[in-house]
Amino acid sequence: MKKALVLAAIILAVASNLKAQDLKTKDVPAVVKEALMKKYPAAAKVSWEKEKGNYEANWGGKSGEDNSVMFTPTGAFIEIVKAIPVSDLPKSIAPYIKAHYNGAKIKEAGKVTDAAGKTMYEAEIKGKDLIFDENGNFIKKD
Repeated sequence: MKKALVLAAIILAVASNLKAQDLKTKDVPAVVKEALMKKYPAAAKVSWEKEKGNYEANWGGKSGEDNSVMFTPTGAFIEIVKAIPVSDLPKSIAPYIKAHYNGAKIKEAGKVTDAAGKTMYEAEIKGKDLIFDENGNFIKKD
C-alpha cells in the first residue's frame, strides 16, 4: 500500500512538472531576461512560464500572447511564435485538419521561427498544437 501511495505521489509530481508553470519575473534567471531584452527590446508587460525546463516569455495583443518566445535556462534563443489570423495559415492546413480531425475548428494560429530561421506553423485544435512546415505539410502534434 505504501509503495502505491509513493508511486502515485511521484506520478503526480512528474505530471505537474510537464505542464507550463506561471512564473514571477523575479523567478526568471537574469541571463534569460537579458536575452529577451537584447533580442526583443520592445517587449513590454511580459509574462513568464516555465515549460519543459525552458523559459517562455509572452507579450503583446489583447491576450498578452501575440508573441511567445522560448529560451533555454542559459538564455539561448529557441523559437518565437507570433500569433496570426487563422486565414493566414497555408491553404493546405484546413483541409488536413478537416480530414484527420473530424472537422475540428482551429482556435488559434501561429507562425513559428526557430533559432536557425526555419519557419513552421502551429494550428491549435482541441487544446493541442498541430505543427506544419512552411508549405503546410503536417509534421507533428504537440
